[in-house]
Amino acid sequence: MSDADTDRTTSTPPSSPAPEGSAEAASEQRGDGFGRMLTRYGRIAPASIALAVVVLATSIVTGTLWSAANVGGDALVWAAGVTTTIRAGFWWTPFTALFVPEDLAQTIIAVVLALTVMAAAERLIGTARTVLAFLITGVLGITLGVLLQWGAANVGELWATATEFDFTLDPTVGIVGTLITASAFASALWRRRIRLLTFAVVLVFVLYNGDQNNVYRLIAALLGLGLGVLLRRGGLRRLHRSSHAETRTLVAAIIAITAFGPLLALLPPGGFGPLSFVAALFERPEVDVAAVMARCDVSYTSNCRSQLLMVSVQGPGPLLLSILPLALLLLTAIGLRRGRRFALILGIAVNAAMLLLPFTALGGDVDLDVQSIDALAPALEVLLWLLAALLVPIASIALLIATRRQFQIRSPREAAVRFAIIVFCTFALLALAYLIAGLASLTEFVPDATVADVFSSALRRFVPAGFLSLLGTPIVPTSPIVVVLYHWVGPVFWIVFIFATLQLYRATFTGRTVADEEHFRSLLRQGGGGTLGFMGTWPGNVYWFSSDGESAIAYRVINGIAITLSDPVCRPERAERTIAEFVQFCDANSWTPVFYSIHGEYLPVFDALGWPTMSVGEETLMHPQTFDLVGKPWQKVRQAHNRGVKARISTLWTTWDDLSPLIQTQITAVSEQWVSEKELPEMGFTLGGIDELKDPDVRLYLAFDPDGGLQAVTSWLPSWRDGRVVGYTIDFMRRADGSMSGIMEFVIASAAQHMRDEGIEVLSLSGAPLATKPLDDGDADEPTAMDRLLAFLARTLEPAYGFASLFSFKSKFNPTYETIYMAYPDAVALPAIGNAIGKAYLPDANAREYVALARTLIR
Repeated sequence: MSDADTDRTTSTPPSSPAPEGSAEAASEQRGDGFGRMLTRYGRIAPASIALAVVVLATSIVTGTLWSAANVGGDALVWAAGVTTTIRAGFWWTPFTALFVPEDLAQTIIAVVLALTVMAAAERLIGTARTVLAFLITGVLGITLGVLLQWGAANVGELWATATEFDFTLDPTVGIVGTLITASAFASALWRRRIRLLTFAVVLVFVLYNGDQNNVYRLIAALLGLGLGVLLRRGGLRRLHRSSHAETRTLVAAIIAITAFGPLLALLPPGGFGPLSFVAALFERPEVDVAAVMARCDVSYTSNCRSQLLMVSVQGPGPLLLSILPLALLLLTAIGLRRGRRFALILGIAVNAAMLLLPFTALGGDVDLDVQSIDALAPALEVLLWLLAALLVPIASIALLIATRRQFQIRSPREAAVRFAIIVFCTFALLALAYLIAGLASLTEFVPDATVADVFSSALRRFVPAGFLSLLGTPIVPTSPIVVVLYHWVGPVFWIVFIFATLQLYRATFTGRTVADEEHFRSLLRQGGGGTLGFMGTWPGNVYWFSSDGESAIAYRVINGIAITLSDPVCRPERAERTIAEFVQFCDANSWTPVFYSIHGEYLPVFDALGWPTMSVGEETLMHPQTFDLVGKPWQKVRQAHNRGVKARISTLWTTWDDLSPLIQTQITAVSEQWVSEKELPEMGFTLGGIDELKDPDVRLYLAFDPDGGLQAVTSWLPSWRDGRVVGYTIDFMRRADGSMSGIMEFVIASAAQHMRDEGIEVLSLSGAPLATKPLDDGDADEPTAMDRLLAFLARTLEPAYGFASLFSFKSKFNPTYETIYMAYPDAVALPAIGNAIGKAYLPDANAREYVALARTLIR
């Protein structure tokens, strides 16, 4: 794909009220597009929109929008619960509770979920089934929950007794049930994602927060599973095996969800789940630090230990340490998503440490002393709750061990050594600083410290507050310098650890050797790779080879996205096998494969894989063997060519190495002049620069004036079949200042004549990004959302890079058009894919260039 400084000869008639491409027309198009989008949304999700409106209306009518229902008022008449539904006889409340939110926060959450999650479900199963699923799962979920709660309270069950007088106003109960119902109609990939992630979220809320709304949501979700099977009428769906990447994504998501569990325990009302006690880890009991320090310094009583423990967790440093388990689990999830072995080990270690939390957080508050038969049941229930507290870390460890084969990617040895050195040296320096300061002020601790106490305290500085009760008697410093180190050496160490781990995750073994490049070129000469295949030899790309070495793909990895360039380099009959093997290779390395700039002949392979594809541009092709300049369609090019002949412009077909140093210097000067005039960042990836035209296989076509001055330079990338060059693709295009008008048309026409004489079959003017080929009347289809997005990007980037102008220039040569595509495995990855491709095109742009780009786009 070339970029050129082309002549622009078109203009907009001044009488046109809103010319195409103008700001007014773009605004009108955006307005019309937004209106059509809203209309389509209204047709797809009327029930979801209606629910959002009803929830908003009932919150206003009942007053819960500005005053929470638990404050008082008539809203409790609509609330479900043991006291309202059963004891007060309000039998309608399991229904009405689905339409009245409890407070402002729940109103916002319910409206957002209705317009997003429930709308997605409605798109899968239709409006009638959505309404049915919402009512059945919501009403039955709340009804069964109330009955179970009432029965359990009558026998003295702890949770039911504690929540017996609570009530429920919660539209999200029905929304969750509807989502799980709709999952039965989703594809295997999305069915698994919806169910696993939804149940993971709901269960974490039940375990850590434990209020009755969460339990009702769990019951509704279970009902949704059964209702989905009934509505689908296809029996139970068999389990589909997940790919490596999908398994890693799901496991990482589950670990990330469990990481937020302790924070959920802080949400009101909280305190009812088996794991709600972990909220104590984040509590900072108010304590008079000065009074405690003074009293315990004078007389160290039995109460001083607990009071000094409370003093030791005051301040922002200890608070940061308290959320360390959450941060490490999120760090684990990031690594698991990338298939990293270190993340697997880290996840197991963190969850093993979390097994200690029930015993450290609860301290001595649990009494299982059974004095009578009547006390046996409550004691057993407390024991079961303690065991349930171990459920999440044990289940997480079991999940990681069961899926351990999916996390085999190890970092290079040098990266692992660098990580170990950074972590060890950071720990040693921080611990040493605290030890030196502490030992120098032994008498400035409360209580007075010994050398052994200071060493023990140094270890405690790196441990979260929830585990401190396991590490002996605390000592608290009074010296200002030691106090700073006391609070901050731990957080600083773990911050360094987190960033060092993220660097370790990024380290890969991918590289490019001379032997790889020679092998790739040899395969190119045999055939394959398409007209753009030679771009795979450019710097930045690495190579994958099939197991038998007969196929190759050039790619680059950016943020976990493996972007290939052009078609697979192989014989046509091997294409399907080559693509499948490369996908497996990316899957094993936890990369998302993206096939970029592929031609239409490969689309059936991706259709068979179930991959979406999208157009990313149009390639313009000429055919030298039938090329001539006869006829009206060639008038503009013919005029430019004749002008060059009359001006005695000479041409040279050559390579960089065959040029004299003087001409090489002229080419460099023309290129540097062109770049210097552009404030914008120079693009790469499929757009070559001065370095790429120095390749011995790349041909140059130069134009000189009668005095020997360089007028224009073009470079041509070869494509082969059975060792013979059968095509050339233009890449580098530069013209000198003051060159003849139409010089590029002259050069390309002359190059086509030269290639005709050499027997070349195809001349490619390369691809025009984001361009759309002209369509005959009646061929245009209804534009998709992606089509509209690409059109918007084309209009937005046009002032900066002139893609449309370049495409218009190439159309002068009456080419045939061939659409080039991008194939990708999952639409969810499109934002990451777009970001990666953007970085591929602008890998070295600096802040000043991005500012210039932004300034150009908003002019």
